Amino acid sequence: MTPEDANRLLQAYADGELDPAASLEMEAALAASPALRAALQRIRAMSAAIRENADYHTAPAKFAARVRASLPGKTALPRKKLSFSWQLLGAGAALAALAIVPFVLRPGGEDRLAEEVFASHGRATVGQRMIDVASSDQHTVKPWLSARLPYSPPAADLAASGFPLAGGRIDYVGGKPVAVLVYTRRKHTIEAFVWPEERGAARTLARAGVNMESFSAGDMRYWLLSDVSAEELRELAHLLGKS
Repeated sequence: MTPEDANRLLQAYADGELDPAASLEMEAALAASPALRAALQRIRAMSAAIRENADYHTAPAKFAARVRASLPGKTALPRKKLSFSWQLLGAGAALAALAIVPFVLRPGGEDRLAEEVFASHGRATVGQRMIDVASSDQHTVKPWLSARLPYSPPAADLAASGFPLAGGRIDYVGGKPVAVLVYTRRKHTIEAFVWPEERGAARTLARAGVNMESFSAGDMRYWLLSDVSAEELRELAHLLGKS
């Protein structure tokens, strides 16, 4: 993917509209370009700010009548559609405001992070790129990840507790590279996304047979995903929290 293509497709990537192959190409482009990652972060911040801060109003009756009259053949337009059009005008005003007002991420970002972690899991599964460095040795996996990240992630070997380490990879969440540790449980795979973040409420989610467990331990935030039972995922979370 050329830099021009990456810039052109950045908005579609942020909206989750690219197919798995294009998403993988975009992630490679993001890994190679700090400027592209910064642009992605700005797009996501802007979208979140619009959702949270934009004013929503119903279109005035006279304005709605003028819009209906201007349509070819004077096709009737449902009021709900007109209301949405007016909301877009409000969103445009919010965009203008964002040009001069710095954005601060609000707590609602937790849902967005969960969506991105689920999406990263899906891309890794479809693209068959679950592991970049395959090893059960934590002294191999941890240095490999640390050399490619701005932080040093924990990489505990939990084989004695029934969760052997299989390796790790670099993925992207929130426009930033993050560590993904890969554990196994019998014939199942468990992904542990981990990055520096001291705060964050514990939460449990499930989607299409995939369970998610999120928690904070020390100065790290973990997001665990797998098709193992929720109880087993909580067991691993407990072990990682103590390691």
